[in-house]
Amino acid sequence: MKGKLFVVATPIGNLEDITLRAVNTLKDVDVILAENPNHSRRLLQHYDINKKLIQYNEHNEQRLIGYALELAEEGNNIGLISDAGTPTIQDPGYRLIETFLKNDIKVVPIPGVSAAIAALSASGLPTDKFLFIGFLPKGPIKKRKFLKNYDTDATLIIYESPNRVIKTLEAICDAFGEDREIVVARELTKIYEEFIRGCVKEVLEKFKSKDSIKGEFVILIKKA
Repeated sequence: MKGKLFVVATPIGNLEDITLRAVNTLKDVDVILAENPNHSRRLLQHYDINKKLIQYNEHNEQRLIGYALELAEEGNNIGLISDAGTPTIQDPGYRLIETFLKNDIKVVPIPGVSAAIAALSASGLPTDKFLFIGFLPKGPIKKRKFLKNYDTDATLIIYESPNRVIKTLEAICDAFGEDREIVVARELTKIYEEFIRGCVKEVLEKFKSKDSIKGEFVILIKKA
């Protein structure tokens, strides 16, 4: 019997944001592929999960896929987790899943938290149609051109890091105008969780007035 691959969503901040099924699955698998084992170990220790951890990220993905496939072919069940949230969403994993499926190995999703969906659900922006575009390309001109291609009738969802959030807000302003309504969600599910709402100009001014910018960000742009 071949093993299975379980794609397990984990918390994006608050350790309680994990399903019972996810905990039980991680306890039952034979090995866990983790984006950063040192980061994931805190979660696993919290739920008394003692399993072999193997680092799986964009740098060793090609090499690890073959090894993981061998494990599954030998009957081992494998759990795939990212540092936070649902694996493969702006994280490596789809090539692993593609390879497993081509080799008739069952892939089972264990759903849970996603930063994009969590931010959208509390944003106050239209949720009937949305488009996740992840991280924008680097450079102001590339950002602006990229955004203009997605000026549609859907709420746009972007991920951003603290050191680039101002440049991204400036690109949004250039692409859509300073009056376009946006929501910036910061540090979701954590102690300093924050939603900043307003037009691009207002939100940009708030960020420029800060002495320092910390946290992980989800930026949502109201549809055209």
